[in-house]
Amino acid sequence: MAEITAAMVKDLREKTGAGMMDCKKALAETKGDFAAAEEWLRKKGISKAASKGSRVAAEGLIGQFVTADGKTGAIVEINCETDFVARNDDFLKLVAQVSEHVASAGPAYVRAEDVPQGTAADEKVLLLEQSLGGKKVKDLVTEATAKIGEKIDIRRFARFKADGSGLVVGYVHSGKIGALVELGASSDAVAKHEEALAAGKELALQIASMKPQYTRREDVPAAATAKAQEDIKFEMENTVQVVIKDGKPVRGILRSQDAEKLQVEVGGRLEKVPATQVVEIKKITLPADKVEGAVKGKLEKFYESVCLVDQPWVKEDKKKMREVVAEAGKKAGGELTVKRFARIEVGEGIEKKKDDLAAEVAKTLQQ
Repeated sequence: MAEITAAMVKDLREKTGAGMMDCKKALAETKGDFAAAEEWLRKKGISKAASKGSRVAAEGLIGQFVTADGKTGAIVEINCETDFVARNDDFLKLVAQVSEHVASAGPAYVRAEDVPQGTAADEKVLLLEQSLGGKKVKDLVTEATAKIGEKIDIRRFARFKADGSGLVVGYVHSGKIGALVELGASSDAVAKHEEALAAGKELALQIASMKPQYTRREDVPAAATAKAQEDIKFEMENTVQVVIKDGKPVRGILRSQDAEKLQVEVGGRLEKVPATQVVEIKKITLPADKVEGAVKGKLEKFYESVCLVDQPWVKEDKKKMREVVAEAGKKAGGELTVKRFARIEVGEGIEKKKDDLAAEVAKTLQQ
C-alpha cells in the first residue's frame, strides 16, 4: 500500500473541503488512490448531506444573471441555515453558477414536486436534474451541503425571456431581495438604448423596495378589488374619534372593542386605549354627497399600493412609475412598456427555527 503522507492529506482536504481525519481515512481506504479517495469522500458526503435534510434553511442569498444581449434573465433563491454560511465563498460560487445556468438553460421547475398536478413534465425541465459542469445540479447541491456543513436548498427561481424587441433587467438588494422585470420596446434600437436599461433598473429597484403585487390595475383579480372595496366600506363605517381622560383625542379606525380596551388604527399603526380611560366614542361620518368621491379616492390609493405602474416613484413621489417609463421611452426614441415582473425575498414564508439556548446548554451538560 502506498504511504499516506501529510502532503497527500493536505491536497485532498484543499480539493474537497473535507476534514483532515476524513481525508486520511479516505486515502487509507483507497490505498492512496487520490481519485478513488475523492469518490469515497463524495459518497460519504452524500450520507452526511442526507442527515441534514430535516433542518430548516431559511437564510441564504438571491442570485441574478442577465445574458449579455439583455434578452434573458433570472433570479434564484438558494437557502442555507445561517447568514454566516451565506457569505461563504463556496456558497457564493454555487449561487452564481446556478443563477447563470437558470438563465441559459431555461428550466421550468426546481424539482418534480413543484410541477402542477396534471401537468406533463419530464426531467429535462427540472433544474435539479439538469447537467451543470458535468454534474447534475442536485449533486452539486449535495456536495455543497457536505462540504459546507449546512443544509443547502434551491428553493425557487424566476426567469424571463423577452419576445421580439424588449429587454430583461435584474436587481438584487443586499443579497436578500431580488427583482426581475421585462420591458417591451417599440424597436430593437429603443431596447438597446441606455435610457431603456436605466428605466428597467429603476423599475427593479421599485419592485424590490415597494413590493407591488401586480403590473397594472387591469391585472388585479376582481376578487381582490371587491375585497379592497369591502375594506374601504368598513373603514368609512368605523372611523371614530375617541375622547380620552386627560389626553388628546384619538382619531382612527376602530378595529376592536371589549371590556378592557379599544384597538384603534391610526395611520396604519394599531393603538390600544384602556377602556377605563375612554370618555366618549364619536363616530365620524361623511356627508352623503362626499361618500362616492371618498370611496373612489381610497380605491385609487389601493391601486397605487399594489400596482407597479401606478405606484409613486420611490425617488420622486409626485411621479408615477408609468411616467418614468414613458419618459425613458421618449428619450430612447420610441415607446417602452412594462410587461411583467417578479420579486423574491430570502426566507419569505419559511418558519424559522427558534433556538432555546438554555435547553441547548442543559442538553450539552447532560451529555
